[in-house]
Amino acid sequence: MQRVYFDNAATTPISKRVIDAMVPVMREAYGNPSSIHAEGRMVRAALEEARKTVAQCISAGTGEVFFTSGGTESNNMAIKCSVRDLGVERIISSPTEHHCGLHTIETVQRMHGIEVVWLPVNELGRINYGDLENALSSSDKKTLVSLMHANNEIGTMIDLGKVSELCQKHQALLHTDTVQTIGHFPMNVQETPVHFLSGAAHKFHGPKGVGFLYINPDSMIKPYIDGGSQERNMRGGTENVYGIVGLAKALELAVAEMEERIVRISETRQYLKSQLLEHFDDIRFNGDHEGQSLYTVLNVSFPPNPKNELLLLSLDIAGVSCSGGSACSSGSEKGSHVLDAIGMSPDRKSIRFSFSHYNTREEVDFVIQKLKTILPVREMVPL
Repeated sequence: MQRVYFDNAATTPISKRVIDAMVPVMREAYGNPSSIHAEGRMVRAALEEARKTVAQCISAGTGEVFFTSGGTESNNMAIKCSVRDLGVERIISSPTEHHCGLHTIETVQRMHGIEVVWLPVNELGRINYGDLENALSSSDKKTLVSLMHANNEIGTMIDLGKVSELCQKHQALLHTDTVQTIGHFPMNVQETPVHFLSGAAHKFHGPKGVGFLYINPDSMIKPYIDGGSQERNMRGGTENVYGIVGLAKALELAVAEMEERIVRISETRQYLKSQLLEHFDDIRFNGDHEGQSLYTVLNVSFPPNPKNELLLLSLDIAGVSCSGGSACSSGSEKGSHVLDAIGMSPDRKSIRFSFSHYNTREEVDFVIQKLKTILPVREMVPL
């Protein structure tokens, strides 16, 4: 049976070119990168070449990039170590952050008594920058601003340049979760200064289980994971070298082909929008879908219908992979905290379709065809 995959915000298929870069490392480069013999030095060279590639892709120094197990560890590391090592007493964030940000902030609030300011979002999922500035100016406490660059469920983006300027103006630290945007948008930490920036390989056609954290040299923290001198004494544990090589190759390709991929993905996304509006009644789109938004995500709101409860399952059975929100909370019985925050009616059903450059118009036609067998179709008015 044919299947189409529209859940790229959860994870992306690994590029063949990335696999080709990883396989020789798995087969031949078996040395420990911390060993001083020839085998170890060969692996160390591959590791540092990968670090250089990632650093160049975000205009950072090689000494500012640290490899982790993924976005969740990177976000935990930035937030918890800012409190532990940099004297942060106050965190400003939003209620629509990914759970690995939300839950980490709630943990430091509970364990360390950190003051937390939750910025409200509007119906598009966007914070008010006046609210952010008021929050920054209302206290002399050492403050960390932690905001996603783009929301993983609805795609709404912050103006990272504006947030960076406000943080600089008020001498606040800035952590941004760019897991959904790294490799999809240009990233330059020289032009847009941040203190911490998180990324994960599997969101841009690299392997799972590997990510990185950019740390501004003015805000150096102590290790989050102790146990060795790896990662310039920043993260104990033998590095996942073949995963890191895959991450670097995937990011290198994503940056080199970014313009071409943006055009292809945007056209596929727009085609799905137009087909949904043409064939179904009362279709809405969550988030700032026509404005400053993640072009790889389209969160579709379907009108009330008895079949909504099983819509995701029905699509899966029909051969369509998509999601109702974050893959990291798919086992939860609770609804989406993001949709709750933007005031989405619980009577409507929201489905997130997320795209890569591998998706096609023909796959969109397949989705529409299957939806027509599940949901009421718009009645065509004769001319």
